[in-house]
Amino acid sequence: MLLLAILLPFVAAFIVPLLSPIFKRKLGYPVAIVPAVLFLYFLSFLPQVLAGNPVVIDYQWIPQMGIDFSIYLDGLALLFALIITGIGFFVVVYSIAYLGEKENLANFYNFILLFMGSMVGVVTTGNLLAMYVFWELTSVSSFLLIGFWFHKEESRYGALKSMLITVFGGLSMLAGFIFLYLISGSFNIREIVAASSQIVSHAYYLPALILILLGAFTKSTQFPFHIWLPNAMEAPTPVSAYLHSATMVKAGLYLLARLTPALGGTSEWFWLVSGVGLFTLCYGSFMAVRQTDLKALLAFSTISQLGLITALFGFSTKLALAAAFFHIFNHSTFKGALFMVVGIVDHETGTRDIRQLGGLRHYMPVTAMVIGIAAFSMAGIPLLSGFYSKELFFTASLALNQMSVVAWLFPLMAVLGSIFTFLYSMMLVINVFGGKTKKTRITPQRDAWGMLWPPMILASINILVGFFPHKTEGIFGKLVAVGPFAATAGPGLGEQMVNWNGVSIPLLMSATVIVVGFLLFQNQRKVVSFVEGVQNHRFNLNVLYDKSLIWLNDSATWLTAKQMTGFLRDYLVFIMLWFVLSIGGTLLYRGGLNLTGLNLSPVGPYEIILALVLIGAAFGVVLLPTRLAAILSLSSAGAVMFLFWVNLRAPDLALTQLIVETVSTVLFLLAFAHLPELKKEVVSKSQKYINMVVAGASGLLITLMMLSGNASRFYEPIANYYLEQSLPLGGGHNVVNVVLVDFRGFDTMGEITVIAIASLAVYALIKLRPGKRGNAE
Repeated sequence: MLLLAILLPFVAAFIVPLLSPIFKRKLGYPVAIVPAVLFLYFLSFLPQVLAGNPVVIDYQWIPQMGIDFSIYLDGLALLFALIITGIGFFVVVYSIAYLGEKENLANFYNFILLFMGSMVGVVTTGNLLAMYVFWELTSVSSFLLIGFWFHKEESRYGALKSMLITVFGGLSMLAGFIFLYLISGSFNIREIVAASSQIVSHAYYLPALILILLGAFTKSTQFPFHIWLPNAMEAPTPVSAYLHSATMVKAGLYLLARLTPALGGTSEWFWLVSGVGLFTLCYGSFMAVRQTDLKALLAFSTISQLGLITALFGFSTKLALAAAFFHIFNHSTFKGALFMVVGIVDHETGTRDIRQLGGLRHYMPVTAMVIGIAAFSMAGIPLLSGFYSKELFFTASLALNQMSVVAWLFPLMAVLGSIFTFLYSMMLVINVFGGKTKKTRITPQRDAWGMLWPPMILASINILVGFFPHKTEGIFGKLVAVGPFAATAGPGLGEQMVNWNGVSIPLLMSATVIVVGFLLFQNQRKVVSFVEGVQNHRFNLNVLYDKSLIWLNDSATWLTAKQMTGFLRDYLVFIMLWFVLSIGGTLLYRGGLNLTGLNLSPVGPYEIILALVLIGAAFGVVLLPTRLAAILSLSSAGAVMFLFWVNLRAPDLALTQLIVETVSTVLFLLAFAHLPELKKEVVSKSQKYINMVVAGASGLLITLMMLSGNASRFYEPIANYYLEQSLPLGGGHNVVNVVLVDFRGFDTMGEITVIAIASLAVYALIKLRPGKRGNAE
C-alpha cells in the first residue's frame, strides 16, 4: 500500500491529459485530490512512528548486488512527506485561481505531480541508489516547472541554471554514495547508519563527506551554489511557493538530516556544515535587503533561512536537530504563505517592484494581515511559531563547546543574520502594505479570496503553534528521541518551548535582534545604500557562471574541431589511445591482470604455420599497393581462420566462417568497380610512430586481457554442463550437434537466417545488371 502511495503522483500524471478536456480551467480540483489523499494517508502513520516503530519494507531490485528498493518511513521521512503533500495541496488549490485561461494547465499539473512524486520518493526510500534516481527526477521536473513560461528568455535561463548546478551536485552526491558503499558494503541507509563508527574513521570519509555535501549544498542553495535560486523565481508563483520554499530546496536539508547519524559528530562535519550554513544565513539576509523585486527578496530570504537550518545540522546535538526540524516546519508554512501573497500582489497590481508599491492595506486588508503574520513569524516576533524555532537556534549556538572562538563567533553570526532577517521582513510588510498609496498598472479593488484562503491557513498555523508551543514540543522532541537520532549527543528540548521561560541569554539575543533591526529599518535607505556599495565591489558569482558556460562551449568547440577531422585514422587513434590509457592504466594500477594459472592448449607446428600465414595476410592488407591485392589478402586471412576452426574440430564455426568470408569477398569485388582509385597517402614519421605505438599497445592490452580472462575463473565452465546433460536432455551423443540444435537452437536459427539473407543479397547483386536497373528506373 505504501509503495502505491509513492507511485500515485506518477500514475496521476498520466491521467491528467485525459481529464484536461473534461475539467478545463478547473483541472486543479481533481489534481488536488492526490496530495490531499496522500497527506491523510501519511498522517495515519504518525502515532506509530512517534512510538518508535518506523515502517520498513524491502523489495528486491538488484539481488545479485544485494540492492533492494527499500521504503523507510521514520519520523524524519514522515515530517517531510507531510510537508510535501500538505503544501502541495495548498499550492494546487492556489494555482486554480492564479493561472490564466491561456496557460497549458495539463502540462503544469503534470510537472507538479511528477515533482511531488519525486520528492516523496526521495524522503521515503531507504536505499541511496533509489534516492539518487528520485533526486535527479526532482531536478528534471523542477527544470520543467521553472521553464514553464518557456517563451520568456529569463525562464529558460533560470531553468537551465538550476538544472546544471543541481545535476552537478547530484553526480557528486552519487560519487559520495559509492564511497559510502566501499566503506560499509551497502547502499541501505539503515546499515550505513549502523556502520557510522567505521565510516568516520575510514580514509574515504573526507572525500565521501565533501562529495555528499556538494549534493546537499547545491540543492539547498548554500553559498556559493545559491545563485540558481533567484533566477528560478521567473517560474509561476505557485511553483516558487512549492519548489523554492517548502520542497525542492528542502531536499538538501533532508539529505543532511538523514546522514547526520552516519557522517556527523566529527570536526570536519561541524566546520563544513555549520560554517557554510552560518555564512549563507548572513549572506542571504544581507543581500535580501537590497532587492527591489518581491520574489527576489523572498529568494534571498529562503537562502538565508536554509543556511540557518543547515547550521543546526552542523551542530549535530539533540537540541539543534529538534530546532532544525521545527524550523523546517515553520519555514514551509510562513514562506509558502509569503510566496502566495506576493503572487496575489503581482496578480492584482501587475508589478512586484517594491518601489512602485505602497498602501495596499487600504485595498487588501486581509492580505496585509496574512503577510504580516507570515513575515513577522519569519522575523522571530514573540507569540508566533518562528520566534520559538529562532530561540532554539540561539540556544543551540550557545551550547557549542568546540573551542573558544566558536563560543562567541557562531552566536554572533546567528544574531547578525537574524537582524537582517528582521529588517527585510519589516521592509516586505511596511513598504508594500503600509505608507501612502502609489499608482500601479492595475489598481486593486479587494482581497483576491480565490487565492487568499490557502495562505490564510498557512499563516494561521504560525499563530496556533505560537500560542501553544509546548504542544509541539512532544512531536519534534520525539523526532530526535527515536530512530537513528536517538544516540545523538547533547541535551534535548527540555522545557525550552514555553511562552515564558524567564530572562535568558537567547531571549536577550532575540530582543537585540528586534531593537537593532527596528533601528536599521528606520534608516533603511542608508542600509540599502551600504549593502549596494558592498555588492558592487564583491566578486560576482553570476558573472563567473556565465563566463564558465562560454568557456565550456568554446572548449567543446575547440576539442571537437581537433578530434572530428574527417579521417578514420584520427578517430581510431583517439578511441584506442583512450582505451589503452583508461582500461590499461586501471588494470595496472589495481593489479587487475591475472596471468597465473593459465590453462592453455598446446601449440603444434600446424597452428604456428597458420598463425604466421595469418600475420602475413594482415600485413598484406595494409601494405599491398593495389586494392585487388588487399581484398585477396583479406580473404586469405579469413580462409586461415576457417582452417583454424577445422583443426579445432568445430565444423559449424568453420562452415559459418567459410560462408561469411565468401560473401564478404564477393561484396568487396562487386563494389570494387565503384570505389575510387587507391592513391598513395603521404604520412609523416610522427604519425607512423603514433600509429605503431597505439596499434601495438592496443593489441598487447587485448591479448593480456584475453589471457587474464582465461586465467580468472569466477564460475564453473558451462562446458561441463553440456557434457553431462547432452544425452539426458538432448538425446544425443554428439555434444556439438546437441548444443547447436537443442541448447542453442534459436541462436543457430539466427545464424542461418543471417547467412541466408547475405547470400540472397549477393545473388541479387550478381543478377542485377546496369541496363536492367536503368530500365527499372
